[in-house]
Amino acid sequence: MSTCLVIEDSRLARQELIAMLADLGSFSEILEAEDAEQGKRLLLQENPDLVFLDIHLPGQNGFEFLESLDELPKVIFTTAYDEYAIKSFDYNAIDYLLKPIKKDRLEKALAKLDLAPHGQPKTLGIGKQVFVKDGEKCWFIKLGDIRMFESVGNYSKVYFEGGKPMIHKSLNYLEGVLDAEIFFRVNRQQIINLNHIEKLDSWFNGKLKIRLKSGEEVEVSRRQSNRIKSLFSI
Repeated sequence: MSTCLVIEDSRLARQELIAMLADLGSFSEILEAEDAEQGKRLLLQENPDLVFLDIHLPGQNGFEFLESLDELPKVIFTTAYDEYAIKSFDYNAIDYLLKPIKKDRLEKALAKLDLAPHGQPKTLGIGKQVFVKDGEKCWFIKLGDIRMFESVGNYSKVYFEGGKPMIHKSLNYLEGVLDAEIFFRVNRQQIINLNHIEKLDSWFNGKLKIRLKSGEEVEVSRRQSNRIKSLFSI
């Protein structure tokens, strides 16, 4: 089952959200942190599937917290203020919950994760054909033919032979439904198809640079460089 992390400085608000999440039963483990520093430590140690993030935190606000990370987690913002709603989607937010959080609103936010029974995300295999529409143009594309997804605000650009259309899906959403053994999140902005890699090169500060068979080059974050080295036993 899935794990989530609640980062909230108000003990009462934190306990209320945790109680609602426990009652809904979508997560096998609910972690909690009272500030960004503790939240970052738990995020790196436990790698939760979802983060509930308060925007107003002591020391470092929610946006600053996300900007300090090498890669963005799946995040649902929680706040008492509605003026940050538009900005939140620059961070691929799944949703934006206003306090006091209502249980039915929380359920709607969790439904956007496309969770299957027992909290497991539905995975799309590389043989699956997907329909993509961008303006007047339409495509039926096998996922295996897609070499890369790139975040553009709350949209994603789809790279395949014959086009680079935009779809109204965040990179976090795509990461949750794509086969993790094939599609790898190399950094905050890009997911690549591992079958389309032509070459791996060492880069600055222990990072890697990947060249795809199509010629595009992408830089791998430091954290993901360590994972991909392990994956390919470099």
